[in-house]
Amino acid sequence: MPVADLFRPLPLKRGLALKNRILLAPLTNWQSHDDGTVSEADVHWISRCAAGGFSMVMTCAANVQAGGKAFPGQMGIYSDAHLPGLTRIADTIRQNGGVSSVQLHHGGIRVDPALSQSTPVGPSDIPGVARGLSLKEVEATRDDFIAAALRAEQAGFDGVEVHAAFGWIIMQFLSPTFNHRTDHYGGCLENRSRFLFEIIDGIRAACRSDFQIGLRISIERYGVSLTDIREETIDYLDLAVWDYRKAASEAPFTGQSLLSVFTDLPRSSVRVGTSGHVMTAQQAVEVLDAGCDFVMIGKAAILDPDMPRHVEMDHAYRAPALPVRSDWLRGSGLSERFIDYMRTWEGFVLDA
Repeated sequence: MPVADLFRPLPLKRGLALKNRILLAPLTNWQSHDDGTVSEADVHWISRCAAGGFSMVMTCAANVQAGGKAFPGQMGIYSDAHLPGLTRIADTIRQNGGVSSVQLHHGGIRVDPALSQSTPVGPSDIPGVARGLSLKEVEATRDDFIAAALRAEQAGFDGVEVHAAFGWIIMQFLSPTFNHRTDHYGGCLENRSRFLFEIIDGIRAACRSDFQIGLRISIERYGVSLTDIREETIDYLDLAVWDYRKAASEAPFTGQSLLSVFTDLPRSSVRVGTSGHVMTAQQAVEVLDAGCDFVMIGKAAILDPDMPRHVEMDHAYRAPALPVRSDWLRGSGLSERFIDYMRTWEGFVLDA
């Protein structure tokens, strides 16, 4: 597939079409205020990426409950006090020609008690780690995801992405490792999936008809088959992998790429994409060649928020090599707190 195909528009089942196939991955950055309200650094970063040509610009993971906070400086979407800042972000994305989305998140058992000032919670008790949610609390958490989507709609976003990857609370419900419930949210896969599907169905029922819903799921360790996704309800699926080239290690897919296990399945109108060490124009094309409809850019966007524009001009484009100096990241639009976060990634920031 030629690099130019990355710049073919991508219609979704609902809402605005994407102007190209290169989307900004949701990126943790530590730079919102302690109360979850949007900072000037948030607005500046999002503006840089929107102006850089990404077709969909997604916020970092925004927590849907005050007690769901997993990162310092995490964006919040659990209170109307967050609306003014969220509206600014939606406005700047729109002004730069992008489609906007908020990633909805709850840390579950991985909540940081020092940040949330509450005990981590999950589907079941884990002694010394987390408390199992009561049935009423499960339903309240589900409703908080739905309320957060409504808040995103009110702020002017085109849609939301439900974060069900990397072991956060929805994936904890899906996983028999963490979900030992004996009610209708535990046991068989249908029951373990109920929390996720009730969130998605609730958002679809509550928000306007053209509101876009995406879903991020892990396809390593906690895999969920595409056949279990309600194709009539979501608009796109974001497959979370650490490396798009990784091969499956479990039978009957041994040796087959993890992506192909999913992209080979029927998916009707649901668009499918992924991220994972995509650092060059050619690697972005390889993701589409693997059967995806779009590619999510993370590390390369941090290094170069203008990546889509640069790829369009230079089909041999390669993102800057790692590690990079902190001055480079400041020039890319990262705040000091964002740079501090990137220092937690081994081999990313080269300090004197």
